Amino acid sequence: MRRRELRRFGLHYLEMVVAMLVGMMVLFPVWLLATSGVDDGSVLRSVEVETLVMATTMAVPMAGWMRFGGHAWAPTLEMSAAMYAGFVVAYPFHWAGALGEHGVMTVGHVLMFGFMLGAMLLRWSEYAGGHGHHGKGDPAHTMAGP
Repeated sequence: MRRRELRRFGLHYLEMVVAMLVGMMVLFPVWLLATSGVDDGSVLRSVEVETLVMATTMAVPMAGWMRFGGHAWAPTLEMSAAMYAGFVVAYPFHWAGALGEHGVMTVGHVLMFGFMLGAMLLRWSEYAGGHGHHGKGDPAHTMAGP
């Protein structure tokens, strides 16, 4: 039983990473194309905006994949927040001059994987269980808003 749970947990993690990578490879170039005429000194080219856009390009397809897979809104939103958390942690170091723009991008991505793992561990049964049970009986699972 434990081995099966670990395999399911790992598969969930891998599925989310693949969705993130596909989103980043498809959507981030759209952002770059849309802002190609923008001055390098523009706020749109700031490390904060670029990393938040990068996180969004990963969070959107990952959240879509999670919802398609039957995950409730709460874990989907938690996992989406993990996309941003690593960058947010890195910003004060950048503002203090201890981390350059590339450093923010690198640290944010590395921490992102740790935050994802943490969010998943907090909901072990959500991610180690089979796909068929996500959100069963959970009112947060419905697509209807409040």
